[in-house]
Amino acid sequence: MHPSLQQRVDGVAALRARANIATAAFYAMIGKEQPVQEIRFQVIAKGTHAYHIIERSTGKVKGFRWTWKEAINLAQALESRADGIKLSLSGDRK
Repeated sequence: MHPSLQQRVDGVAALRARANIATAAFYAMIGKEQPVQEIRFQVIAKGTHAYHIIERSTGKVKGFRWTWKEAINLAQALESRADGIKLSLSGDRK
């Protein structure tokens, strides 16, 4: 990755971390529990051995896999990427 692009990615990740810390501190000050993050991606069976990974907010298909395990792994990887966590699976396709 180009160094300037990597700096921007790192900067956004740092801002996201600061926002999460500030949100946690705010909820701690008012004495309430933080709301639970909803699941963004859902695996849906579309045949005998076909699974779609759907983004729940838009209803769009973000990927598909031929086994349940691969579909779950892809959904978890997409969740991690949405949270800003770099995760690489050996069978991960783009």
